[in-house]
Amino acid sequence: MKANIGGIDRILRVVLGLALVGLAATGIVGWWGWLGIIPLATGLIRFCPLYTLLGFKACSADSCALKKE
Repeated sequence: MKANIGGIDRILRVVLGLALVGLAATGIVGWWGWLGIIPLATGLIRFCPLYTLLGFKACSADSCALKKE
C-alpha cells in the first residue's frame, strides 16, 4: 500500500475528520458526523482507496515514498 495523499491534503483530512467527530461526540451534529472517521483515518495512514481507483495522487514522488526509520 503506497501513500497517495500529500501534505496539505493530509492536514485538511485530519482537521476535517477531527472536527466532524468532535461535533458528533458533543451532539451538535447528527450521526453523520461520525463519518469524519473516514477522512481522519485516510489522513493518518496517508492512503485513500478512492484515489487508487481513480488513478490520482495528491503528492509528489518524494513525499509519497514512505520513509523507513
